[in-house]
Amino acid sequence: MTPFTTVTSVAAPMPDADIDTDIIFPARFLLLTRRTGLGAHAFHDLRFDANGAERAGFVLHRAPWRGARILVAGANFGCGSSREQAPWALADLGLRCLIAPGFGDIFHANCIHNGLLPIALAAAPHAAVMAAALAGQVLNVSLPDQAITLTDGQRIAFDLPARQRQSLLMGWDEIDLIRNEHGAAISAFEARQRQAQPWLHEQPQPEH
Repeated sequence: MTPFTTVTSVAAPMPDADIDTDIIFPARFLLLTRRTGLGAHAFHDLRFDANGAERAGFVLHRAPWRGARILVAGANFGCGSSREQAPWALADLGLRCLIAPGFGDIFHANCIHNGLLPIALAAAPHAAVMAAALAGQVLNVSLPDQAITLTDGQRIAFDLPARQRQSLLMGWDEIDLIRNEHGAAISAFEARQRQAQPWLHEQPQPEH
């Protein structure tokens, strides 16, 4: 996945609480299993009417937030089901960073595994970031510095566990992370197994 270092963008405000994964990616699209193209269905019922026309009032259809790469959400964003298509769709929509008072636990983990940076903030700093988003300000989010910088220069710190931060900085999914943390032990085990049970590693001979 694409490594995350910094992103500078206008931040789209979505202040409602409890926006769940069914709102983010409605269940009727779950038969779509490819990651690419899912952005067309992100927030589908909020973005489009019954005829498929854009709803002019939806924040990502309005200036200056169309094309925003940062979303400032309300509490408990991404609650509900564990569907991984939700962060896939948000990433395909062009978002790289989500800021909220808190996230659904599984959704938070799925974001990390798919290159999205979820930032949880306490009430006061979240209110400051939401106000900046509502005002159409451009934010800078730096993962190496673990800081959000507002247009007026205000700097808001955030914290992300070291393992999750490393995954995003390096562009590692969970398999990549395991290989980098335990690659030597895995290789040593495979070498021992090849000696003890060589038949497990024999290549099948082609039929004539």
